[in-house]
Amino acid sequence: MSSLPSGKLPAELLRSLLKRYAPNDPRVIVGPRVGVDAAVIDMGDRYLVAKTDPVTFATDQIGRYAVNVCANDVACCGAAPRWFLATLLLPEQSTTSELAERIFAEVFDACRELSVSLCGGHTEITVGLDRPIVVGQMLGEVARERLVTSAGAQAGDVLLATKAIAIEGTSLVAREAPDKLAEILSPDEVQRMTDLLRVPGISVVREAQLALEAGGVHALHDPTEGGLATGIRELAEASQVGVVVEQQRIPVLAECERICRHLQIDPLGLIASGTLLIAAAAESAEAIVSRLAAEGLSATPIGRVVLAAQGCTLVRADGQQAELPAFARDEVLRVLR
Repeated sequence: MSSLPSGKLPAELLRSLLKRYAPNDPRVIVGPRVGVDAAVIDMGDRYLVAKTDPVTFATDQIGRYAVNVCANDVACCGAAPRWFLATLLLPEQSTTSELAERIFAEVFDACRELSVSLCGGHTEITVGLDRPIVVGQMLGEVARERLVTSAGAQAGDVLLATKAIAIEGTSLVAREAPDKLAEILSPDEVQRMTDLLRVPGISVVREAQLALEAGGVHALHDPTEGGLATGIRELAEASQVGVVVEQQRIPVLAECERICRHLQIDPLGLIASGTLLIAAAAESAEAIVSRLAAEGLSATPIGRVVLAAQGCTLVRADGQQAELPAFARDEVLRVLR
């Protein structure tokens, strides 16, 4: 039997595993499913939202990554991120007290920015690692009637994307492989790209809150590994719908377009934390765009939700339709491996 490639498990395998090992606790309101990134547990007067995720691509600012990617998925359920736990696995041979303190400081600073409490976890020096890994867990809470998931998109909805792609992927390449950009970017330009992690940043907590305030939101999803295209496919599967996406309307960072051309990778498959997908009633889309714009955030209608039988379609710049690309591995792995 051949070994599987690095990256997410193939969706078919994951779907099979989750089906066979499904929870049977009636208090688990939302359990594990492809395209659903957080668990929801009934706590009586409210729901507890729980999310766990590792940071494995990056070595720099991994504490900040871990907090934000977990907080994003909690916020996509309409919940307020509250409590963070971290398992920090440090490499043998190269771990110093300075490394441990740097990662702790990154976690603490990111938690403080989101008004989240670092409340526990585990730390060890682990045999066999050549780089630090942080596995984060974020807990949040939401009123029962305010729960939103990635499974609520409806045919007729407008699909919006906030900010632009691919904030995380662009920053990650600049941080982890600056030598591969030396031919096309100056050191100052590379530094500006690394700073995308903070400005505009990979958090979507605020835009999720604003979109929900505006109303009409049926589903939220945070596209991460596998890029925007994978995020759209995950939302479609979770909601049992199809999607038509207009390529020309997808907002792409100029820096991202530049490095993708140079490295011959597809921005649609580049890890995309920092962008929020919003499926909303057509009559509410304009109000959502306006609400975010009032806070200095952009949201762009990039397509529409259709019936599942229509599949996931990309309308190219020339008007021709094609199947929305599928990425078995994130495009960043073509650069970092």
